[in-house]
Amino acid sequence: MTRSQQEGYLAALNQAVQRLQKLDPYQAAYMAGCDYRAEGAEGRFAVPFFGQEYAVNFPKIGVLNASGAEADITSRLLILHYLIHADGVLPADQWIAFRELPDGRIYDAAFQKRSPIRLVQTYGTDARGFEAAALSLRGERIQFGDSAYRFRLLPRLAMAVILYLGDEEFAPRVNVLFDAAAGHYLPTEDLAVLGGMLAGRLIKAGNL
Repeated sequence: MTRSQQEGYLAALNQAVQRLQKLDPYQAAYMAGCDYRAEGAEGRFAVPFFGQEYAVNFPKIGVLNASGAEADITSRLLILHYLIHADGVLPADQWIAFRELPDGRIYDAAFQKRSPIRLVQTYGTDARGFEAAALSLRGERIQFGDSAYRFRLLPRLAMAVILYLGDEEFAPRVNVLFDAAAGHYLPTEDLAVLGGMLAGRLIKAGNL
């Protein structure tokens, strides 16, 4: 991450903190499908993220990972934005492509490089490796393509990764899809980042 990117993330993080502090925490938790518990004037959200429980302190905002350490800045920003943007719409249980998200066509080329292209380069001819990596991230098998998994990355936000191995006529490819309600929980730019994180973790899991 460049210095300018770091500064941009910090500015966005500060803005997110201020926006969350203005919300009713119980209402925000209800909309996001997560828990909030308070002891006196202090409280804490419990937000499952990539299969692990993160804690968000309130009203003095801090985001802690499952080990109790401060989460990395990208995870902090995504989790705070999730709590801010969640409007309570239930998952649609229908998959859409990134380009079908609000303004998705604007960012689609960058998203393809960040997620599907990286995955097909790693797993385009390795279904077993893909399946092992997906299962290590608690993916749930779904019936698409040659191998496909659903990932519940946040309480009401799921993604799917579908592998097509290809043959003599067609090259292998990977589709990375979003639940059709995803736009009710994160802005499209954040969903692009989330897709990149999922791809990165799947690739890393395959290298362990």
